[in-house]
Amino acid sequence: MAEALLVEAAEEAGAVEAAPASGGRPFWRRLRARRSTLVAAVIVGLLVVVALAAPLLSAIEGQDPTTYHASLVDSATGGVPLGSFGGISGQHWLGVEPLTGRDLFARVVYGARVSLGVALAATVLQVVIGTGVGLAAGLGNRYVDQALSRVTDVVVALPVMVIALGALAVVPAGFPRPVLIAVVVGLIGWSGISKIVRAQTLSLKSRDHVAAARLSGWNSWQIAKRELLPALAAPVITYAVLLFPANIVVEAALSFLGVGIKPPTPSWGQMLSDADTWYQAAPTYLLIPALLLFVTVLALTVLGEGVRTALDPRAESRLRIGTGRKKEQKKEQKKEAGA
Repeated sequence: MAEALLVEAAEEAGAVEAAPASGGRPFWRRLRARRSTLVAAVIVGLLVVVALAAPLLSAIEGQDPTTYHASLVDSATGGVPLGSFGGISGQHWLGVEPLTGRDLFARVVYGARVSLGVALAATVLQVVIGTGVGLAAGLGNRYVDQALSRVTDVVVALPVMVIALGALAVVPAGFPRPVLIAVVVGLIGWSGISKIVRAQTLSLKSRDHVAAARLSGWNSWQIAKRELLPALAAPVITYAVLLFPANIVVEAALSFLGVGIKPPTPSWGQMLSDADTWYQAAPTYLLIPALLLFVTVLALTVLGEGVRTALDPRAESRLRIGTGRKKEQKKEQKKEAGA
């Protein structure tokens, strides 16, 4: 279901019919013209900086994400943090984790590194596989196209969460969990972008410049590299930006279900899973990762919408034309009502 919604969103965004390249300067100008996109870009940039600078930020606070502080939790109440708002203090900026007393700020910033890193790696893998399969299907003969299209249809029909749960449950615990999650999500989530790339490739290869390149003796790889990939950049980037926040949610969901990131490695989804039994006694332990996850996904979604509009200015033109027509219709209705 989520895969189908992403494909539909990308198609509505004009991703299936790639706009002609318009240069870097117009793209950045259109991107800066939307305040919501700028705000989202600033938020995403700050999150990336926090993730990259997690060791430095933890060192500034003077804490680390794995050290237990038994003296900061009340053993008589089962491990509820001592103090107000989950034990927030000058030494622990966001309080401490219930039961263990581990510093919550350190775990949040390291969790950002894990959540964003896993989602980014999965997105890159999906883009590489999907683009490769889509190009091969679009440029191949009828039998190659049919075979790859059927494989793609099978992958589309796979229940992503069920497959991920099964795969993550049987892999040995010694395998690096973030790498495993990125690989599993990437291997079962490339079908949407493959369909988009195949459809666009079929449209592009019938154009004159591609036919001329084929007549000049270029092979399929040369045609794909020099003629198709530049034209496919806009739809691929659009879909990838839409896919990135979805992968963050998938990673959080897997960790929430207990088959994702394992302790002591911090993850926002893992924190939400652990907070399930502490939301009444220590609400900040639930609210902080939930709020960060919500803000991250919202900012990435808004940024993706801005990138889509900047890459395909015709989408905004269509929106303006539609809005203008509605205004004209309302004016006509008012005139008729007055008459």
